[in-house]
Amino acid sequence: MGIQVDVVRVFTDPDGRHGNPLGIVDASEVAPPDRQRIATTLGYSETVFVDIPDPGATTASAQIFTPAAELPFAGHPTVGLAWWLGDRGLPVETLAVPAGDVATHTTGADTWVRAKPDWAPEFTLHCQPDTAAVAAVAAASFDTGHHYVWAWAGAGAIRSRMFAPDLGVPEDEATGAAALRITEHLRRDLHITQGRGSRIVTRIVSDGWIEVGGQVRRDRPVTV
Repeated sequence: MGIQVDVVRVFTDPDGRHGNPLGIVDASEVAPPDRQRIATTLGYSETVFVDIPDPGATTASAQIFTPAAELPFAGHPTVGLAWWLGDRGLPVETLAVPAGDVATHTTGADTWVRAKPDWAPEFTLHCQPDTAAVAAVAAASFDTGHHYVWAWAGAGAIRSRMFAPDLGVPEDEATGAAALRITEHLRRDLHITQGRGSRIVTRIVSDGWIEVGGQVRRDRPVTV
């Protein structure tokens, strides 16, 4: 019998288009040594394994895997998982991941998480002269490392793409961790359009914390 994987798209645009697919798996269904294999088989930029909380619990624990490695924190999995738990009637205030405790909340249609930028991988930031130059960058330009290509697209708005071959992700559709890093770098709240048209919002809060948020949509589940 296969393992059911719920799938959501994280950081969609307001019409529910685009977004980064996320696989969500009940951790009790997969032993820890097998989780990397499942994430590799699925091939999503991240798959999250969650200890399903009891009704009324305020915290849920999770592990995050790319096709090639486990991550201590990532943005699109925590935003997507927070939304998914709420959609199942199990909203939590905190997601416990290896990097630390991630506070979460909703505002209107947006789901938000709060994290430290240094929980995210280091990205090489490539500032481009305009959005056309961002669109022209080829994924084949990067064969190692973590790269974030961006340009201003208006007041407080940027257009971006992210490439992380070391994580088994040639190009990522929408990257919350990179959004934290660029927000810290630019020292201002941002509206980010990434990939084909995914939307990410960030805001600086206090004491080095940054919130990243956006909309989430349910997609078709798969079985592995």
